[in-house]
Amino acid sequence: MWHYDRGLKLTKADLAVDVRRRQPRAFVSHAHNDHMGRHELALCTPATARLYHHRLGPRPVLEMPYREPLDWGGLRLTTYPAGHCLGSAMLLAEEGSQTLLYSGDFKLGPSLTAEAAELPPADILVVESTFGDPRYRLPPRDTVIAEFIDLVRRLLSRECVPVIQAYALGKAQEVTAILTSAGLPVLQHAEVFAISQVYEACGVSLGGYRRYPGYAQPGHVIVVPPYVNRWRPLHGVERQVTIALTGWAAVANTRRWSQSDYALPLSDHADYDQLFRAIAIVDPKVVYCTHGPPRFVEHLRRAGIDAYPLDGRAAGSRAVGA
Repeated sequence: MWHYDRGLKLTKADLAVDVRRRQPRAFVSHAHNDHMGRHELALCTPATARLYHHRLGPRPVLEMPYREPLDWGGLRLTTYPAGHCLGSAMLLAEEGSQTLLYSGDFKLGPSLTAEAAELPPADILVVESTFGDPRYRLPPRDTVIAEFIDLVRRLLSRECVPVIQAYALGKAQEVTAILTSAGLPVLQHAEVFAISQVYEACGVSLGGYRRYPGYAQPGHVIVVPPYVNRWRPLHGVERQVTIALTGWAAVANTRRWSQSDYALPLSDHADYDQLFRAIAIVDPKVVYCTHGPPRFVEHLRRAGIDAYPLDGRAAGSRAVGA
């Protein structure tokens, strides 16, 4: 049903899955740069198609709305929400009686800017395991958000300028919605603002935000991509205090690594416990792990789960993946 060629490929349909190098046909789970390429034809959800065009320019796409099966290349393909960012999708591939679910980046639980993840049952699960280390057990989302809003309000009361470091696509929009829902106005870096306009065009309202004009405004929070002020202060902003929002903050040295004053563990990836929960929901016969620590495979095996790394050895050695 599948093989490995420097990435996952669905054999019968000759369909690459989240492969970055240019392909004749490829499924794109979401519009982060590490999951897409300039393909001759990209299969993706309608929202991902808009973001794909925004980031790479107009390109041929075949849109796959959630939960609408598509018979294509001898397979039946269905996308399901992944809860990671706008348009992010899992892909269920069916060939006869055999089923394979590719998770892509995903997160369980609520989001203000993405549909909640849905995990259909499948025989084979290919799971992104970014936080496949028991150190990455994140606090409850509501707890982190409450701490974040309290911190921002305290900084504003001291006439400081909170500068939030968040990935331009996904995390920045989620953070903006969290802040504006709490009544806090937001200024967005130009790159973030452009992507937020795509969100708005897709029907996702982010509340009261504006493009950053190049200077701070009283009572406003500024949202920027991490690279903007990682090594130097944001130009024209005095008394700024930087806050990184990332799941990596579950480990103590993240603040120093991110060059931020504060780091809080708010993530759009499944943490260690959510990975186990997702596998239990899908209830696969075999699991292949990708984009995570190799030792996660051992954690799964100790839990009685038939698990392997997704690489050439895995594809060649297991009949269930043939």
